[in-house]
Amino acid sequence: MKITFVLPTLSLSGGMRVLSIYTEYLQKRGHKIFIVSTPSRQPTLGQQVRSLLRGRGWESVPKKELSHFDKVDVESRVLDIYRPVTDLDVPDADVIMATWWETAEWVEKLSPRKGAKVYFLQHYEAFDYIPKGRVEKTWRLPMHKIAVAQWLADKARNEYDDMSVSLVPPTVDTKQFYSPAPRDKKQSVPTVGLYYSTTPWKGCDLALKAFSIAAKKIPNLHLVAFGSGEDPPSYLPLPPGTEYNKEPTQDQLKDYYSKCDAWLFSSSSEGFGLPILEAMACGTPVIGTTAGAAPELLAGGGGILLKSKDPEEMARAIEQICQLSDAEWRVMSETALKTVIDYTWEDATDLFEAALYAAVERQSELRNNR
Repeated sequence: MKITFVLPTLSLSGGMRVLSIYTEYLQKRGHKIFIVSTPSRQPTLGQQVRSLLRGRGWESVPKKELSHFDKVDVESRVLDIYRPVTDLDVPDADVIMATWWETAEWVEKLSPRKGAKVYFLQHYEAFDYIPKGRVEKTWRLPMHKIAVAQWLADKARNEYDDMSVSLVPPTVDTKQFYSPAPRDKKQSVPTVGLYYSTTPWKGCDLALKAFSIAAKKIPNLHLVAFGSGEDPPSYLPLPPGTEYNKEPTQDQLKDYYSKCDAWLFSSSSEGFGLPILEAMACGTPVIGTTAGAAPELLAGGGGILLKSKDPEEMARAIEQICQLSDAEWRVMSETALKTVIDYTWEDATDLFEAALYAAVERQSELRNNR
């Protein structure tokens, strides 16, 4: 098949990683992939004036971001400016895929020659800073949906009455995420880890408060954290003694996961939650909220699923894991790893490919019924 992915600005986000991997696997199976993406948004004149009035100076033009697609051999095009994708921007194909709500608006207006229209649901992007009405409208578009998590598939079916939904969970590359050393026992110093972010829905404040509570009962409890280039501000400080890397390379991530007896997943909202699988691939059990795919991923016993977003409950889970014997912890660690290695990227691509064929078949049926 000829398949086009319509993407926002390329980056190192988890969603881009997933799509770049599907691109590689689909091309190995003989499919031809074309990607079209937007450049970074340029600051508007109004934004520049506001920046000057606030004493921040003239905003610099955004630099080209690093991307998971940088090392992928695929035909691609970046638009000249941030604008909707049109028929002139993409080739005729068998499938054309929107990858978030705004690109869904664009794809919906394209000619049928551009392919069967698919909407890749990686999150429900009805955030405060996004026009919720427009997001909801895209979910009602007559496109075949591919959902990365059960809650997204359920939302499409139950809230938008759309039965044309394929559930296709991602996984992680165990050649990138693995423990460099055997995970046959806990750390000599009790250690937990987290992803540091000031984004409210990432729930970093919840995890840090839970760590503080647990540390009162586990005096030598150690914290490992990494972020995405942020220096911790005064309103969300890291505890003294935290081992923090504000911008690790992709190859360094496994080292942080592997240093921990448990990884704290504290989000209040996630499409999927790839860090859960990344930690599990390194043999690290996860203590997680019910966001994203956590309910499915932690159901097998590779961690602890919290019933609420209460720091006291997360602190008790930290204590529980720290009090396990090495043998008990090893069982949880092995269960976490098994959750990942039993579902490979080949398995995920099988489901993804089948969903694309289902979209093509659906379009053919719609045409024949007209």
